[in-house]
Parts: sequence; structure tokens; C-alpha cells
Amino acid sequence: MAEQTTDITAGPGGVMTDEVGVVTGDLTLRTELVDGQVTLRVQYKDADEWYTVTGGRAPLASEADLAAVHTIAVGLLNRPEG
Repeated sequence: MAEQTTDITAGPGGVMTDEVGVVTGDLTLRTELVDGQVTLRVQYKDADEWYTVTGGRAPLASEADLAAVHTIAVGLLNRPEG
């Protein structure tokens, strides 16, 4: 498994997850690649549980593209100014 992780702050409305609905505040975003499938997950900063971002799964042909996907996800989900 390849992955990238960045701390983010969710914007107004938070981040929708499959498991628990909306999460808000200071989060950690992890973009992981397993068997050609990229998945975005978030957790409350320093918590144990990870949640799948709703709509955050897609096929990814190359591990070389993981950094670009992670950068885009951070850009979309990190909204410290609101």
C-alpha cells in the first residue's frame, strides 16, 4: 500500500464520510492506493478511527499519480479560512 497524509481543517459543512456522516474541525487526510484503487480517508486529528470520504474512491493506473490526487484532495478539503 502506498499512501500520503496531510493535516487539514474542514471548511463549513465539514467532510462527508460513508461511516459517520459529516466530520468537522481539525482532521488528517490520508490518500491510499491499494490494488489500483485510490481511497481518501479522514480522521479527527490524532484519533484512532479512519473514515472513508464519500465519493473518495476511484481507479488509479499508476502509483506515480498518487501525489497529484492527494494534492488535489487537500486543495478541495482543506478550508481553514472557511
